Amino acid sequence: MKLSDFDYQLPKELIAQYPLTQRDRARLLVLDRKKGTIFHRVFGDICEYLGKDDLLIINDTKVVPCRLNGRRASGGKAEVFLVRQKEGPVFSVMLKPARLKAGEKIIFDTGQIYARIDAKDQVTFNTADIDKIYALGVMPLPPYIKRPAEESDNEYYQTVYAAKEGAVASPTAGLHFTEGLMKKINERGTDIGHITLHVGPETFRPVKTEDITRHRMDLEYFQIPKETANKLDQAKREGKRTIAVGTTSLRAIESYARGTKEGFTDLFIFPGFEFNMADCLLTNFHLPKTTLFMLVCAFAGEKSAKKAYAEAISGKYRFYSYGDAMLVL
Repeated sequence: MKLSDFDYQLPKELIAQYPLTQRDRARLLVLDRKKGTIFHRVFGDICEYLGKDDLLIINDTKVVPCRLNGRRASGGKAEVFLVRQKEGPVFSVMLKPARLKAGEKIIFDTGQIYARIDAKDQVTFNTADIDKIYALGVMPLPPYIKRPAEESDNEYYQTVYAAKEGAVASPTAGLHFTEGLMKKINERGTDIGHITLHVGPETFRPVKTEDITRHRMDLEYFQIPKETANKLDQAKREGKRTIAVGTTSLRAIESYARGTKEGFTDLFIFPGFEFNMADCLLTNFHLPKTTLFMLVCAFAGEKSAKKAYAEAISGKYRFYSYGDAMLVL
């Protein structure tokens, strides 16, 4: 299976640079796989597709302000992107510019806090106060949003149900829900299960092998609470629908279906994958030639997914993290 099979052309003006102030006013493309139909709705209409026998799985991870802008001792700009805390003040990181070398110090704010570069992917801070370190950071907007993070992103780049800190990118399918919409879903009798998958920078890394089966995913931490595991098992036994909100929720519950409730997953889903837990998928529109688009093609069917994306482009849907959504039934 070739990487070029998952390419498509997207006009740059369709890449959303800002969120909608009314989250649930995003557009919603509804793809029915069995009937082969596509409908165009507004996200607030999603309740019409959820019933009292459905289980909605949401990812309650919370994005941390992990992009730190500092300066080198020479005065030049430097960026430290915190990928994961390893131990104490030691972090796995991504650094800019690439010419930064081990032994250099990156200085932040007034100079009281700095990070020493241990290696190209690791730094050690001069403080073990993690709150102070993250206080230096801003929201890690993806690279296709061509602007600096703003104060409003602290709100809009989080889901309304975000609870457990640890993600370096937002589970964006959930950004369209409002507290009012979640309440309405509850009132309809739709069951809701929380999982946690801390989204890593892998979500933005390109696949570099033309033979996609040679691609290896980075490990991402996930947890399926006992209560949610019980709900998943019950839905499976009783033949009820399980709707995954986002590729992260889907990967978590499919990892659970393969025997793991908590730990690190590197599950790579592409066409040919056998789904054991998810019946429907709510997702945003993803970049070409990415593992996320491959997952959508695997779930919806490659032909149907590409048809839906072509229709979304024709209809000028907003794409990527702050864009519109697609519900695959």
